[in-house]
Amino acid sequence: KEKTKLQKQREDELIQKIHKLVQKRDFLVDDAEVERLREQEEDKEMADFLRIKLKPLDKVARSSASSRAEKKAEPPPSKPTVAKTGLALIKDCCGAAQCSIM
Repeated sequence: KEKTKLQKQREDELIQKIHKLVQKRDFLVDDAEVERLREQEEDKEMADFLRIKLKPLDKVARSSASSRAEKKAEPPPSKPTVAKTGLALIKDCCGAAQCSIM
């Protein structure tokens, strides 16, 4: 009752601005959640890909380790071996700059 017409109008404008800001915030929160879920799915796909890609190398590493025990006088190979660190395998697999696991 004590508010003037101008005060009521200003109050309505502020309420509308607040409402728009809340809608914008909700959109950004939802968008961030969708992005988080997408990245999580990409990480899972990359881990599955690497597991499949590196599984044959693991078998080769086991067989070469057993054959190396038998042939100790064998000179070191000129190419990198499978006994690399996981980081080196990832770099060889898909490039360090592209790998989301890194």
